[in-house]
Amino acid sequence: MRDSKRHESVTVLPVATKRPAARPLRIAQVAPLYESVPPKLYGGTERVVANLSEELAARGHKVTLFASGDSTARVPVCAAWPSSLRLAGLNRFGDAYQLLNLTAAYGRADEFDIIHTHVDYLAFPFARLTATPSVATMHGRLDWPPIDPIYRSFSDVALVSISRSQRAQLPQLNWVGTVHHGLPPDLLSFSPGPGRYLAFLGRISPEKRPDLAIEVARLTGIPLKIAAKVDPADRDYFERVIRPLLKSPDIEFIGEINEREKNQFLGEALALLFPIDWPEPFGLTMIEALACGTPVIARPCGSVPEVIRDGVSGFVATTTEELAAAVRRVETISRQACRREFETRFTAAHMADGYEAIYRLFCADEELFDRSASRAKPANLNALQSA
Repeated sequence: MRDSKRHESVTVLPVATKRPAARPLRIAQVAPLYESVPPKLYGGTERVVANLSEELAARGHKVTLFASGDSTARVPVCAAWPSSLRLAGLNRFGDAYQLLNLTAAYGRADEFDIIHTHVDYLAFPFARLTATPSVATMHGRLDWPPIDPIYRSFSDVALVSISRSQRAQLPQLNWVGTVHHGLPPDLLSFSPGPGRYLAFLGRISPEKRPDLAIEVARLTGIPLKIAAKVDPADRDYFERVIRPLLKSPDIEFIGEINEREKNQFLGEALALLFPIDWPEPFGLTMIEALACGTPVIARPCGSVPEVIRDGVSGFVATTTEELAAAVRRVETISRQACRREFETRFTAAHMADGYEAIYRLFCADEELFDRSASRAKPANLNALQSA
């Protein structure tokens, strides 16, 4: 069993320059099986895993991706199941199928320098019982009290948060870093605008508040386009609350869109509305909009204040009236500045820099890592920190 002593906590944020690796690492990336990697339609976590895996491979690391068999990421894929679960109608059995994926990855633990999982607490027992260093990025919300006993029972497992806001929900856990998501710089292209409509992108659910987006569009008289999926769990909410609001000719519901469609959808928008009402762990849609040069108008929940700089890459407002007022002055936001925010803070290279630093915390040479103590030496942690 691996030594369970806690690692020194260090916040690793994206930095502007790429740090060359001391030596190539053998890295296992374990993705959820709900969507392919990258996803064909909706799927934030799977998109992040694809971007990270490909960027690490481009740097010379040997990356093995444990994911569904229809994944197309440009790294070797080990498929525990032939197709993504949601599109095959198997998502309600997701946790059971994740065990197949985790067993495949940890069964080959000796082949890797580090195992990086993206399936939340399902990986915790495997990490504790395996000698190979393991780190888990938490992609979901952590403010569910019924799950707290699980986290307390595995408080020694090394975790990475995707925002400072996310880790603040359970600060007592063994956080070894915070790394913001990133996208390849050429994935979405800059659009000079000025944009013709408001955009809502992602998922129809009560916590995402598409109803507020519709109300903001109504107050401003600007058309709204909604590109979003509807999960079975949210079908009743969609039919009961949202569908009646779609009768206006200025509100267009498009449904799920792919990557090519997303570029045009976001690039031609005046602004992205992100009126969430929950502790959003990150919000990949926000940086997708910034990559297109599209400002973001959002409510200050969860990670929003970390991602959006008020008055620079968009506006952060609370009430419906404040959101509408922000829309009326959104043309004061420079679309070039939005793209610049993306390029300097949220590229896949910045994300990989952060994760490389965390991997080195576990796999670096003896002067950085004391394997006998199973923790990083505090005197050297400053080398891993960034502003």
